[in-house]
Amino acid sequence: MSDAVQQLETVKARIAAAEHEADRPAGAVTLVAVSKTFDADAIRPVLAAGQRVFGENRVQEAQGKWPALRQEFPGIELHLIGPLQSNKAKEAVALFDVIETVDREKIASELAKEIDRQGKAPKLYVQVNTGSEPQKAGIEPKDAVAFVARCRDVHGLAIEGLMCIPPAEENPGPHFALLEKLAREAGVEKLSMGMSGDYELAVAFGASSVRVGSAIFGHR
Repeated sequence: MSDAVQQLETVKARIAAAEHEADRPAGAVTLVAVSKTFDADAIRPVLAAGQRVFGENRVQEAQGKWPALRQEFPGIELHLIGPLQSNKAKEAVALFDVIETVDREKIASELAKEIDRQGKAPKLYVQVNTGSEPQKAGIEPKDAVAFVARCRDVHGLAIEGLMCIPPAEENPGPHFALLEKLAREAGVEKLSMGMSGDYELAVAFGASSVRVGSAIFGHR
């Protein structure tokens, strides 16, 4: 058994324990295995072990490996979890099943055009910059609820969740709590939050999916 497969099983067991601890139903949380920077050969054992939901940061990198992997393994769900440039909206809509990083008006507009043009509608999440970090993508918390409404009312987009990446040096708990509150106010159900270092805490705060990379694949 490869290291990645062993680590995958450990992460899944820890998610299950965190669900139990938080009195949440078994299977309430989806594991998004973050395969960015890893090639197809590194990903195949994890696919062979049954994992089907993966996250990638860059459209171009994902284009290089996932079309072939999809032919080998049925039922893959691919999430874009990195910033989306408006000139990549066409490729993103074609390739990804979930786009978690809708964070500005221009992206919403371009995605709406491509969804209409391609007749393919990935699930969409709004990324919220819960720490108001200038170097980080995401909509400001104070603008998030209104932005979700504009995505729906102006652009005709079905936003189903919110996503955040808390500041690395801060306790993530308050950020997870803020995202959950904003989701309730915006009327969205899904919460993508929690990464390798804090996914169990995210489960306790109501995450519907956690994005785990290094705890499965190791560090590049």
